[in-house]
Amino acid sequence: MKKILITGGAGFIGSHVIRRFVSKYPAYHIYNLDALTYAGNLENIADIEHLPNYTFVKGDITDADFIHQLFEKEQFDGIIHLAAESHVDRSITDPLAFVKTNVIGTMNLLNASRDCWKNDYQDKRFYHISTDEVYGALGDTGLFTETTPYSPNSPYSASKAASDHFVRAYGETYGLPYVITNCSNNYGPNHFPEKLIPLFIHNIIHQKPLPVYGDGNYTRDWLFVIDHAIAIDLVFHEGKNHETYNIGGFNEWKNIDLVRLLCQKMDEKLNRPKGTSEQLITFVKDRPGHDLRYAIDATKMNKELGWKPSVTFEEGLSLTIDWYLTHQEWLTHVTSGAYQQYYQKQYAEK
Repeated sequence: MKKILITGGAGFIGSHVIRRFVSKYPAYHIYNLDALTYAGNLENIADIEHLPNYTFVKGDITDADFIHQLFEKEQFDGIIHLAAESHVDRSITDPLAFVKTNVIGTMNLLNASRDCWKNDYQDKRFYHISTDEVYGALGDTGLFTETTPYSPNSPYSASKAASDHFVRAYGETYGLPYVITNCSNNYGPNHFPEKLIPLFIHNIIHQKPLPVYGDGNYTRDWLFVIDHAIAIDLVFHEGKNHETYNIGGFNEWKNIDLVRLLCQKMDEKLNRPKGTSEQLITFVKDRPGHDLRYAIDATKMNKELGWKPSVTFEEGLSLTIDWYLTHQEWLTHVTSGAYQQYYQKQYAEK
């Protein structure tokens, strides 16, 4: 039985990857390592925590001694590294927290992998999940490819760029078998309501203002999180060592157009008069270093691994809204902080 460590598995993307791997690969034992900081929510994966090939481990990737002991004990065959500080606004307020988690945490995992595998890399893999933000910003045209030079513009993207470089360096210097993927903006169920789509869904439900940065003309490429989990599965099993793959949704939207579409769909689903939610849009002061446009060319993923998005953005957005509207208890737990009690109830008290 292969032992696979997935870091950050109680987070947004991680929970969908955990669910897919635990359910699809009964011959794997999946270890979910998460520090359960504010965005880590075990309620995200309560439906699979009883399965025999799943183990949750509470721990912090920034604790080198803990990480080495865990690797020595479990002897993992593969690592899918998702744990990260990821909110740009938070990185502007506290950049050192991003260096600690995204750079030092990744280094601890790289060192533990080397020590555990002792240069015997047969059937081993270190998979590092990154972001399109490491490439910087695009103008009105063009797409990020796997060979686009790095040019990060925020403390968040700089910390992810640094971690990407260390993963590559360990591959070149020590022969560590790695793959890296750089993804576009994810959206979908279980997303912590600090990011645009879940925040605005929550605010529309409660008829609160919808704060849009600047003039709202910033453009992003949106990737449905379940499609991302499928792509991660493919790269982990079929990607080539020492390669980078860009994963994008082929769904470019200006923020203001996305928000208006979201308002329209929310009004329909909540049976509110057309235009009700759009009146909540409030333009606010722009954040520093705000990148104008991100857009990913995912041709390599399609040609080499046969992957492409399964839904259009409109379809994915509708599915996402439906999930939040039918899981308002989850949303209440997250916004009130009650979700943080789940670990104590399910694990710590046993």
